[in-house]
This record gives sequence, C-alpha cells and structure tokens, in this order.
Amino acid sequence: MRVLLLYPQFPITFWSLHGALELLGRKVLLPPLGLITVAALLPERWELRLVDTNIRPVSLQDWAWADLVIASAMLVQRHHLAQLIRSAKEHQLPVAVGGPFATSTPDAAELREADYLILDEGEITIPLFLKALERGQKQGLFKASGERPDVQTSPIPRFDLLDQQHYSLMAVQFSRGCPYQCEFCDIIVLYGRKPRTKEPSQLLAEFDCLYRLGWRGEIFLVDDNFIGNKRNVKRLLPVLQHWQRIHNWPFSFTTEASLDLAQDEELMIAMAMAGFKRVFLGIETPDQNSLKLTHKDQNTRHPLDQAVVAITAYGLEVMAGFILGFDGETSGAGDRIVQFIERTGIPLAMVGILIALPNTALWDRLQKEGRLLESSDGFDQGVQTHLLNFRTQRPMPEIAGEFLEAFSALYDPHAYLERVYRYCCALDAGRRRISSDQRQGRNWNQGSVLLRGLTILCWRQGLRRKTRWLFWKRLIQISTQHSLVLGEYLWLLMLNEHFISYQASMKDQVQQQLKLLAT
Repeated sequence: MRVLLLYPQFPITFWSLHGALELLGRKVLLPPLGLITVAALLPERWELRLVDTNIRPVSLQDWAWADLVIASAMLVQRHHLAQLIRSAKEHQLPVAVGGPFATSTPDAAELREADYLILDEGEITIPLFLKALERGQKQGLFKASGERPDVQTSPIPRFDLLDQQHYSLMAVQFSRGCPYQCEFCDIIVLYGRKPRTKEPSQLLAEFDCLYRLGWRGEIFLVDDNFIGNKRNVKRLLPVLQHWQRIHNWPFSFTTEASLDLAQDEELMIAMAMAGFKRVFLGIETPDQNSLKLTHKDQNTRHPLDQAVVAITAYGLEVMAGFILGFDGETSGAGDRIVQFIERTGIPLAMVGILIALPNTALWDRLQKEGRLLESSDGFDQGVQTHLLNFRTQRPMPEIAGEFLEAFSALYDPHAYLERVYRYCCALDAGRRRISSDQRQGRNWNQGSVLLRGLTILCWRQGLRRKTRWLFWKRLIQISTQHSLVLGEYLWLLMLNEHFISYQASMKDQVQQQLKLLAT
C-alpha cells in the first residue's frame, strides 16, 4: 500500500508568524505531529509519503504514486482540506480523514466526500480502520466510544518523514488532557480531564530519534497543559536535564501550562534547569468576573500580575493568550487587557475574540439559550478574528472595535520595542539567577539564512522606521548589558514584522464581518 499523507494549509493568523519566518528562511512554524504519529501506527511494510501543503503543493506525481490518501486537519484548515479531498477523488483515490476537525464535527459538509472518518485518538481507531481495509470495506466511521488510549503505548512519531529545514520548531508530545474545565475549551472534550503522560524513557527515545536525524534548536512540547500531571512532570525533568547535559544541550523547549505553575517553585526551577525557555499561559482576561463565569477558576486563586512576574523570575519567558467577548464582560475590557500586558511586560500576547467551539460546555450552553449563529465562512478565517459565531451580550461592534484598538496598541512599533526591552531585562535577571551549566542563548541553527534575516531586520527597523534610534539604542543595551537574552530579543523583534503585516488583513477581516452583521 502506498499512502499519501496530506496536511492542509493554514490561513494567515496571529500564530502563522509568516512575516517572522520569512526572515529566518523557514516556511512553517510547526510540523504535523498528529499525522506523523498516525504514520507510525500504520503497517511497516506500507510506503509512506508526507506532503505538508504549507511547504509545497501536492504534485501530479504524488497523486499518481498513491493508493490511499490519509489527511488530518484542525478547524482552521477545513476549506483546504475539502479541496484536497476533492482532488483525491478526481484522481480516483480513497480518502481517510482524522484529526480534531473530523472528531469534533464529523457531519461537516467538507467531509462528505471522504470514504473513511477516523475519529478520536489514533492508537485506538487506526487499528479499527486497518481491520476494515483488510475486510475490503470501502467506507467506514471509526470511533473510540469514550475510550482513552494509554499514551505509553504510543509509538515514536515518524520524524524521518519531515523535511526539517522548513520548520522553525519541532513538535513533541508528553501528555494529553487537562484537569481543568474552562467552559470554552475543547481540549477536555477531545482528550479528557485526566492527563495521561508518557514515560520519561519514552520521551527521551523520541529526543534520541530527533538528535540522530540532525535536529538542533527549539522543540515545542505541544501538551495543552504540560503540568496537568505535576507528579509525572517532576519525574521527567531531572532525567531530561541529564539527557541534555550528556548531549551538550542540543534542544531548548517551549510549552503550554496553567497559571498555577507560578505557585510551584520546585517545578519552575526544574523546567529552567532542563532547558525550558518559554511557556504559554491562557490568562484570558484580568476581569475576575469573566474568569469565574467561564469557569477559569485556576486563574482566580492568585494575583495574575504576580504569577507573570514569578514565572519570569525563574528565566521562563511568558507568552499569553487573551480573549474578548465573555458573558458579563463590561466596556473597556480591551483597554484593561492592554494595561495588564503593558504592566507585566508580556511581549508575545495574543488577543482574540471568543469562539464557541463544537461540543464544548460553552457551545452546549449557547445552543440551549438559542444564541449560536450559523455562518458560511466557518472557522478558518483566522481564529482570533472570527465574529459570526454567537450572539454576544454586549454589542459585537463594540467588542470588535476594542479588539482592533488593543492589537494596534500592543504592536505599535514604539510600544512593542519598549515592552520587549523591559521584559528581556527582567528575563535576563531570571536566567542568571538559575544556576545551570547550559548558558547558550537561542539556538538558531540557521547560519547564512539567519544573517540575511538579521540584515533585513536592521534595514526595516534600524533604518526605515521612525523608531530607528530607539531600535539601535535598545539593541546596544541588550548586547552589552543583557547578552544572555540577545537571541530571544532579536527573535521577538522579528515577530513584530509578522504582527505589523497581519494587522492589515486582520482589520479587513473584522470590518467585512461587521458589514455582514449590519445587513
């Protein structure tokens, strides 16, 4: 069997980082970890070919070579997924589809032409699919029916199928699931509330594989809450630190975690000592009433400002997500988010408008209240900008206006430069206070391509913009006084090249949707 593994295109969003990746000579932020995990579950005798269409289109030779197409997609990839399915059918190929989109919305119009739907987690449903193929079954829907697999049985993903040179980060998973029950989150729907973790030796085997394949640099542990099972994380980190040391620190790590990380000093120190550099927090809003209404209770137990400061003090750079549009939200929420971000200095702060995701508690509640809205453009117009999902309690034009104003204020070149500088100074102090034998800065792993990117950065921000004098002043200060975070500082400046260009398309998307609302 020759299997063509297809990964659809992502639209340009906050997290696509197109403008920054261009400077680094990379095409995509992250590889399709789910799809290469599926590949590892397929029979060894099968021939596999992966096409990430964010890197290159599917060729006529690919279609002609294949006996079967397997695709995986998220909600934001749904339109391009539908195009790939149609193309496969035009080439008379059977198509199997899985991933979060198919799992959460198996009745979606985009999936109608698919022959097989492989839902839920592949460790359970891929074997069901394979048995159906052996029986000669031409169609099928395969579900786990509430069963959750033991991730300790999950194989090492087929990292060898990836064209590594095109990715900015590598992706690895340690756990699935989250113990919390935020109303708007679909993670607990997809993976449950009991975090399941791999064994430390199992994860290190994946790192060994990546090391042998030549990957050096940053790895994103894509767990939706890396510290959901703190006991097992604390078992992992000392072993990971030892592995890093004997391999001369080839990797640095980024992950996502809940805010209670700030209350566990032992955990923060262990993460920093093992090579973790950045952590994404779902802060959502500084408004306590909104947090309580959406059941984000873990963010109400301790002051949010202090949590950001505490995590930074251990050398972990805080990235954060914020949301507008919660029930009970009052006017000025966007300004309060901007003030919080400026006060804490968080450089990379994603602000979005609330979306009710299928089968979440929020979706169910809004459906009962008759507030869900149907829209023809689906979810892939950029998650952070989608307006036409449900009837909000305050006027949507007001929320949208605050959203655009907040983004403009946060990524104004002068404001952003100053915030990044202040934060990197604090981050430098945090990294210096953590005693460790790994003192490398950001591992760029890009050589001459990086030099080109830095040259473009200096041209745009150091010569063309009105902030050019501030750019050089802060760069000199970071280089001479805070050299440990120089790489991180330059990366954050590159990110604003994306945010500046993204802002124009984002504004256009929001205004078009507001026009639809007015008709």
